[in-house]
Amino acid sequence: MGLMGELWSFMRERKKWWLLPVILVMLVVGTLLVFAQGSALAPFIYTIF
Repeated sequence: MGLMGELWSFMRERKKWWLLPVILVMLVVGTLLVFAQGSALAPFIYTIF
């Protein structure tokens, strides 16, 4: 089933829909940091945090 499937079933069964935006923001920030790590945008991204 995988981690994402288990997380989705947990949110669906226990009505924890407030977790969805938290998880999405964490994924977006994580991918932004991974992709900007080796580019010229890195100094600008790190000043945000």
